[in-house]
Amino acid sequence: MDVHLPEGKSEGDGFLAEQTGWHLGDILIVQQRAQACSYIRDQAMLRSSPIDHWNVGILRSGRAWTEADRHVTETGPGEIFFRSLGYPYRGRMTDSVAVLVFLPYELLTRDASLLQNANNTAFSGSLAELLVSYINGLEANLSSLTVEEVPRIIRTIGDMVVACAASSTSSDRGHEQTNMGLMERAHRYIHLNLHSDSLTPEVMCRALGISRTRLYQLFETSGGVFNYIRKRRLLQAYADLTNPTDTRPISEIAEATGFDVAANFTRAFSHEFGLSPREVRKTIATERPAIPATRSMRRVGTTIGDWLTLAH
Repeated sequence: MDVHLPEGKSEGDGFLAEQTGWHLGDILIVQQRAQACSYIRDQAMLRSSPIDHWNVGILRSGRAWTEADRHVTETGPGEIFFRSLGYPYRGRMTDSVAVLVFLPYELLTRDASLLQNANNTAFSGSLAELLVSYINGLEANLSSLTVEEVPRIIRTIGDMVVACAASSTSSDRGHEQTNMGLMERAHRYIHLNLHSDSLTPEVMCRALGISRTRLYQLFETSGGVFNYIRKRRLLQAYADLTNPTDTRPISEIAEATGFDVAANFTRAFSHEFGLSPREVRKTIATERPAIPATRSMRRVGTTIGDWLTLAH
């Protein structure tokens, strides 16, 4: 997101914020303390960012107002919100303390349509209270979790989020989310066929039953369907290279990612993450995690975007 100071404050006043990130397998938990600000994730940022995670957050203090698809959600202390990073939104918040949970799109692909329909909602009811209690307990024990416990935690959070989305989604928002439902089908098709040589716009159009013009319109904010597929494949290559159990040669990973020429893969990978495939694998082998960064990120250091890429 782009973050801006609220009206009446100047850059000279400064902006104090603190974020601590915890990687739990595929998910990321961020403890955040920040001063009042406005924020926006617009179409330009969506075009430059391949991140389309689900975001669940609990405010410990402060209030936030977020608008997505002409729908505004207000969240206060103890309340839990849900939104997708795959669509534009904007908002503002007061001085606040929050815990944020980020889940990759692929983790909940089976229920993506339901979750898209619940985009930018405040979960409520007994199921939401249970999810808040679970995240509260998890946060209190983050430093003592074991590796063996993580998969079960991920499944539990995923199941609870889906249950909350199902109970919190109102029927009158279904019509507003028609376009999102089609986008979800397109995303799901790409994720399921990411390694296929036949993943082309023509094949996608036949599978989804839409025209090429409609397909290109869906991915316009992502820089086009080719760009989206390329970024998802590069992210998968990054995940493979940082997996210590994946011993395939880099050339084989490149081929699986859709690059027949290793040099082209290295060039695209380095441009996307700021590190070559060999450098990423070397740092993992020596147990020094590499931080992927796009060119715009390198000037400002580690960001949540970096963390999400690493966690994913």
